[in-house]
Amino acid sequence: MDPAASRPAVVIDNGTGYTKMGFAGNVEPCFIVPTVVAVNESFQNQARGSSKSSNWLAQHSAGVMADLDFYIGEEAHARSRSSSVYNLTYPIKHGQVENWDAMERFWQHCIFNYLRCDPEDHYFLLTESPLTAPESREYTGEIMFETFNIPGLYIAVQPVLALAAGYTTSKCEMTGVVVDVGDGATHVVPVADGYVIGSSIKSIPISGKDVTLFIQQLMRERGEHVPPEDSFEVARKVKETYCYTCSDIVKEYNKHDKEPAKYIKQWKGVKPKTGAPYTCDIGYERFLGPEVFFSPEIYSSDFSSPLPVVIDKCIQSAPIDTRRALYKNIVLSGGSTMFKDFHRRLQRDLKKIVDARVLASDARLGGEVKAQPVEVNVVSHPIQKFAVWFGGSVLGSTPEFFEACHTKAEYEEYGASICRTNPVFKGMY
Repeated sequence: MDPAASRPAVVIDNGTGYTKMGFAGNVEPCFIVPTVVAVNESFQNQARGSSKSSNWLAQHSAGVMADLDFYIGEEAHARSRSSSVYNLTYPIKHGQVENWDAMERFWQHCIFNYLRCDPEDHYFLLTESPLTAPESREYTGEIMFETFNIPGLYIAVQPVLALAAGYTTSKCEMTGVVVDVGDGATHVVPVADGYVIGSSIKSIPISGKDVTLFIQQLMRERGEHVPPEDSFEVARKVKETYCYTCSDIVKEYNKHDKEPAKYIKQWKGVKPKTGAPYTCDIGYERFLGPEVFFSPEIYSSDFSSPLPVVIDKCIQSAPIDTRRALYKNIVLSGGSTMFKDFHRRLQRDLKKIVDARVLASDARLGGEVKAQPVEVNVVSHPIQKFAVWFGGSVLGSTPEFFEACHTKAEYEEYGASICRTNPVFKGMY
């Protein structure tokens, strides 16, 4: 028996906006930190500048120092604000890792400074976005086995984990559509019996970050006095604190205009440079922010299909014998589905589309054959925010998980290509 298999696996869910990390078997992640790395630029310039004249040792030690001098998460934000030598990099864009050096540093801090564990003693479960290239899994495997020397690795697809998060019931339903709205990417992924139906995956260029940018734009156009260097952060906090989904925009405007005192919120902040306090109003953006998912034309002219339509198209392109089951289990995942009443609005709009189709087919058949009504059900649960992580935690604590992992021995024998496939294992259904 592998001694590492008796210890809990480490589950790290790397997202564009936030990374959730912790140990399998826990109910929630130990840490949720923004996926950002602050690297000290002055060291690198020093190492470059000293190459001509000065000695090898100085250069070498500058290189070593540069490797150690970086921060991640909130600390990175704080450092880059307070001093000008740290540059922020966001290693993941639109759900894909773009900067592998930064990603390696990020993982280093995750493991040693946050989780404080010895990577050689734990199996690891990492997650990836549904449309990731196989090469990216190889890079991940290489970093994990070479740099951190881990005993075993499993790379799971995020939507499958989000479905597995519904495990709290005795019978797990591994067929469903996962609507994953993260910070950098929105995917609608149909899963049948734990297998992703790859040809029917739909992705939308509107995600949590766009909601933030839209709120920022609305506040700027209205002339709220938010210091420009802080405006994105303020918009993000406003989104996370005050936004909700409304059932009808016009009614909502009227409500706000009728009783501004009830609906308009005050934002209090401090200017980062001078420390002077400032306040600004938060009005219509409270419901206009999340509205970009349901009427995207208010935000961008490039993309105009509302989320419910995309979900419907996705299910209609899936194999016909899975469709009813898919409509019945639409699971939300990702922080940007946390808006109040988001699931109600989604279910209502989808039901409209489906009912209209059933009516049309009845009319076409002239009432000879009655279609069975289609049940549409959008599942919402309190852990949506880290459903992917929680699913990983559940699966990582099953005994089958350790058998499904790629081990260090396999990696040494066959190389990084073993990481390309990660079999669906018994624990999943």
